[in-house]
Amino acid sequence: MLTLRCVRKTRASLSYLPIFNTNITTSFFFISITTTTSSSESSTYPFLPPTPTIPTLHGISELQSKDVVLSFREWFKSRNNPVLDQIFEILGAQNGNDELSRQSTDLALSRLGLRLSEALVLEVLNYGKDVLSCLKFFDWVGRQHGFYHTRVTFIAIFKILSRAKLMSLILDFSEKYVKQRYIPRVGFYSTLVMGYAVAGKLEIALQLFGRMRFQGTDLDGLAYHVLLNALVEENCFDVVQIIAKQIAIHGFESEVTHSILMKSFCKQKQLDLAESFIRGLASSGQRLSGHILSPLVDALCKNNQFEKAGKLVEEFRESGMVHLEHAYSVWISDLVQAGKLDAALEFLQSKKSMEGYVPDVFRYNTLIWRLLRENRLEEVCDLLMELKENQICPDEVTLNAALCFFCKAGMVDIALELYNLRTEFSLSPSSMAYNYLINTLCGHGSVEEAYCVLNNSIHQGYFPGRKTFSILADALCREGRLDKIMELVILALEKNFIPSDSIYDKFISTLCRARRVEDGYLIHGQLNRLDKVASKNTYFNLISGFNKSSRGDIAARLLIEMQEKGHSPTRKLFRAVICCLCDMENPEKQFIKLLEMQLSRHEPDCQIYNFFIDGAGHAKRPELAREVYEMMGRSGIFPNLSSDILMLQSYLKSEKISDALNFFDDLSKRRKLGRKLYNTMIVGLCKAKRSDIAWEILQKMRENELKPSLECYEQLVKSLCSNKKYDMVFNLIDDLMKVGRHVSSFIGNVLLFHSLKTRELYKAWLRSRDVHNVTSFSLTLDELIFAFSHHIRANQDIEDLEEVIERCFPLDIYTYNMLLRKLSISRMDHACELFNRTFEAKRWVEEMFRKGFDPMKCTKQFI
Repeated sequence: MLTLRCVRKTRASLSYLPIFNTNITTSFFFISITTTTSSSESSTYPFLPPTPTIPTLHGISELQSKDVVLSFREWFKSRNNPVLDQIFEILGAQNGNDELSRQSTDLALSRLGLRLSEALVLEVLNYGKDVLSCLKFFDWVGRQHGFYHTRVTFIAIFKILSRAKLMSLILDFSEKYVKQRYIPRVGFYSTLVMGYAVAGKLEIALQLFGRMRFQGTDLDGLAYHVLLNALVEENCFDVVQIIAKQIAIHGFESEVTHSILMKSFCKQKQLDLAESFIRGLASSGQRLSGHILSPLVDALCKNNQFEKAGKLVEEFRESGMVHLEHAYSVWISDLVQAGKLDAALEFLQSKKSMEGYVPDVFRYNTLIWRLLRENRLEEVCDLLMELKENQICPDEVTLNAALCFFCKAGMVDIALELYNLRTEFSLSPSSMAYNYLINTLCGHGSVEEAYCVLNNSIHQGYFPGRKTFSILADALCREGRLDKIMELVILALEKNFIPSDSIYDKFISTLCRARRVEDGYLIHGQLNRLDKVASKNTYFNLISGFNKSSRGDIAARLLIEMQEKGHSPTRKLFRAVICCLCDMENPEKQFIKLLEMQLSRHEPDCQIYNFFIDGAGHAKRPELAREVYEMMGRSGIFPNLSSDILMLQSYLKSEKISDALNFFDDLSKRRKLGRKLYNTMIVGLCKAKRSDIAWEILQKMRENELKPSLECYEQLVKSLCSNKKYDMVFNLIDDLMKVGRHVSSFIGNVLLFHSLKTRELYKAWLRSRDVHNVTSFSLTLDELIFAFSHHIRANQDIEDLEEVIERCFPLDIYTYNMLLRKLSISRMDHACELFNRTFEAKRWVEEMFRKGFDPMKCTKQFI
């Protein structure tokens, strides 16, 4: 008994794997040596995006889903071999490496009562998909009394290990094989040479071959061909010729030899020599097979000589060359890989009808996958039906193709049913099939099922691609599946999968909106531990969430962190954090701490101080704002105009009117007061409901020949109307006209609103007409205020009234609401007419959007 080490790539490590009693026979084993497409198709096909439902596919979509599922279920189950399934179920049940686990497996296999033979071992190894299970079976068989492993079974396990790139295990087999005292010495070196050759250790294999020749022994035919094929694979073409001569001298030359030599010529791109070689064989009267022609056909296609390759196939078919199926298969695969799907389909159908040619499942799979990639679902359906009708045993690639086909064809219910039956078929979906199924289920709104499929895929060792992960994440966020979102994030992080910034932003945004900001913060912490820099938007969402949760301390911490990560907070964000801090315990301490941290990170400048003055002002903590303002001076930074405006606003927002006036007066002594400071003072006083003082300051502003902003007039009109000082309102409007400004929609709407409330406004207007000059504008305004203060005339049309308003000021949505309100009081029929017309206009604008037109700004304001 020996111990073999098993490398990382097996699903579990073997700490105890004995080598077995071995009887070397001279059985001939035909090795696949031709150059064909790799059998690992599922890893070579690019991700195929889902497509919409297609029309009826030869009746499939007309059938009941259950009938389609039943048909495919029976077909996929036809591949099952109950005995082999039972063997691998036993092998997969015990994952332990201890002696107890091995004894349990041995006992279970012994109870099956298998008749051990070389053919059975080869069948089991060919059926298995798990390298570890194949090794366990190989181990168990070799330890059974009366059975001896042959070179054929050794080569079979070598090939399995080679495909899995477990070369070290092959070398272990070869090295430990030497130490088996009970192994017959006949053919011993031949097996070693084959083992090293398959493992790619050609130098050692050739050394052993030389030792054999020195000792007077030689390789047999099988070993010679294994060595020759390995030399070609490793491009050792000088030695190839030497070994080929030895094969000919010993009389071992056969079509296997010819196939390997053809592959050698083709790998060296000696295509003319390869063609001459095969024609020479044909002219000598030898019966040739498609295995010899296949390498040349493949090489010509790779060299873009498809026409010549096709002519060669037809020429040798007409010459009576036997068993051309392999050449046909290679020709079809090359056409498919080159994107010549129509030619491949035409060739397949012609050979099928004329010669009864039916390709193997691998060729069908290759063609089906490429057709799926091109969204040619009708042809995919035809080929799947052909596979079923020809009773060709499907494999995992076929199952995956069928799943993707049903997803792309919009038959996700059938795909899901087949997926749920996968254990009956002993088949595992590929990562691509999982991606398709998840994407399609999300598209059909079956998010719960999509998430279950995701969990299953992870247990199978797959994790969805970025696109699939994004689609599922979007669906979970859209439906508010918060717990599933957290699970998905944890799964992703466990797999070291880092989704895009936008995905994490969606996760965190969704959690924050649902008041689960702590969970969002947990995800953010995981990202930090992975050195992943969150996006600026992610920080905004988290800070906003903690502000809403009254956790200003964490919000402040995140504010500092986002700056350290290279993001620049806005004044609005600073303001929100400071307001939240000011609502916590010890606000002064929290406020000063944040300010000091900011000052320690940056060179002090006006902007930093202004952010804090602004925040304190909005938090209605003018004393903190003033402390920052004075701190600027102590730091040698002279407050700029923005600093003065923000400090003034902080007093006004807190309705500290006397402090605001004193500060305003101090400013007048330090600098010349400009429009911005006057505008700030007037607007702030109006919002503080001190229109009397605001009026006085506006008069001072006019005396200083400064032009107030439109907002000053708007806020003062609103404030004066609220205080029913209508005479002053019209004096103000007169001043507005004098400075060259027009009545805005805001002012006009305020006048309409108060005209509806009281006729005192109209009376004040009549009084103002005696004082101010009568203009066309004043006459129009007179008509408008009268209409809203009194009843609208019975014969007055709605459109006329709209026209009157438009001559005074631009209409907006608020104006139409006022108009509807007035009409509802006096003329309900006109109100309904206006409402219907407005609603119809909205529909027209929506139609414009659907047709790709962008309405102008003046159009949008009415909808």
